[in-house]
Amino acid sequence: MSTRLDPAKQSWMRAPETRAVMVALTAGGGQARFVGGAVRNALLGEKVTDIDIATPLVPDEVTARLQKAGLQAVPTGIEHGTVTAVANGKPFEVTTLRRDVSTDGRRAVVAYTQDWAEDAGRRDFTMNALYASADGEVFDLTGGVEDLKAGHVRFVGDPATRIREDYLRILRLFRFHAWYGKGAIDKAALAAVTAKKAGLKKLSGERVQKELLKLLAARDPGPTLSEMEKAGILFEIVPQASLDRLQALARLDSEEHLPADAILRLAALAPKGAEALAEKLKFSNADRERLVAIGSAKISSDLSPQKARALLYQHGPGWLKDAVRLHWAADKQHATQWRALLQPIDTWQRPKFPLDGRDAMAAGIKEGPGVGKILGELERWWIENDFKPDRATLLARLTSKAN
Repeated sequence: MSTRLDPAKQSWMRAPETRAVMVALTAGGGQARFVGGAVRNALLGEKVTDIDIATPLVPDEVTARLQKAGLQAVPTGIEHGTVTAVANGKPFEVTTLRRDVSTDGRRAVVAYTQDWAEDAGRRDFTMNALYASADGEVFDLTGGVEDLKAGHVRFVGDPATRIREDYLRILRLFRFHAWYGKGAIDKAALAAVTAKKAGLKKLSGERVQKELLKLLAARDPGPTLSEMEKAGILFEIVPQASLDRLQALARLDSEEHLPADAILRLAALAPKGAEALAEKLKFSNADRERLVAIGSAKISSDLSPQKARALLYQHGPGWLKDAVRLHWAADKQHATQWRALLQPIDTWQRPKFPLDGRDAMAAGIKEGPGVGKILGELERWWIENDFKPDRATLLARLTSKAN
C-alpha cells in the first residue's frame, strides 16, 4: 500500500506560502516534490520547520517561474542547483535533481538530471531520501519509509561510498541515530564510519561544530556517544570527553523536564580543554566564553539566597543557571536545594548601583583612577549587604571616603 501524507493534517503543506511556491513550480506540467526532513518529520508526526523542494527544472527555469508568480528567487547555492524561493518572507530551498560527478570528501561537483532515482541515490540516508507531492503522495525509492518506521538509520547504497563523498556523514550517522534511531546502529554503517574516521580531519571546524551540537541536542545522546567512543570517533572530536558527566546531565534534563542545551552538554562532555576545543571547532566568541565560564564555575547546593543574588549580579542569570544544572547533575542527593536555586533565576531583576562617577566627583574625589577604585569598593560593599543600602547611605559612605 502506498504511503500518503494528508495535507488537511499538515499545516505546513496548507500554508499559503507553501502552496504559492508549489503552484509556481508545477504550473503547465512542471514537477516539484517536497524532500528530506520535511517529509521525514511529517511522517513521524513531528514539527516541520525547514521545507526543501526538489525539481527536474534547472535553476534558470525555477527562477523564471518564481518571478512570474510574483515570488522572490535568491541564488543561494546556484553552483549546486539551489535557488531559495521567498514567499511572504518565508524561505524554501528549491534544488534541481542532481547526480555527483566527483567528490573529495568535503564537497561535490554535480550535474543536473531528470531522474528522481539518481537524485535519491546521492542522498545520505534512506529516511532523508523521501519525496512527497503537493497532494501528499510519498515517493520512496530507497526503502526509507520502512527504515523510518523501524528507527533504522541506513545509508543509501554502499555506506563507504556515501562516506567518501562527504566525511561529515560519519557524524551525521550518529546524529540521526540519536534523534531517530531505535536499537543498535546499523552494522554496515558503523563498520564503514569506523574504517573511514580519519576522514574527519578533512572537515572544517565549523561543519563539525554544527553537527556535534545537533547531536548533543537530542533527547538522550548518551548511548549514541557511547557508540562513538567505542568506535574511536568521539575522541577524534572531543579529545578529553567525559561521558559520565554528559549522561548525568541528560538524565537530569529528562527527570526535571529541562530543555536540552547543546552548549551546556558540550561543557559537561568536555570538562577539560574547553578553550582549545572552542578554537578547534571555530565557536563564536560568545559561545567560547560561555564554554570556558561553565568549566570554571564552582558552586555548592548550600549556596545561600544572598550569595546567589550576588553571583547573579556579578555573572548574570545564564552563568548561574549553567552552573546549577551542571553541578546538580553530579549531585542528585541535594535535588531540593538545587531546584530552589534554579527556580528564581529567570524572574530575577538586576538592581542598578545607585552611584556613578558624577557623585564621586561631587563628593570631592579628583577625576582619575581613584574614582573607579572608590566606586568599586562601595559597589562590593553594597553587594555584600544584599543590595539593601540606599542611595543616601551610599552617598554618606562615599563622602566619608572622600574626606
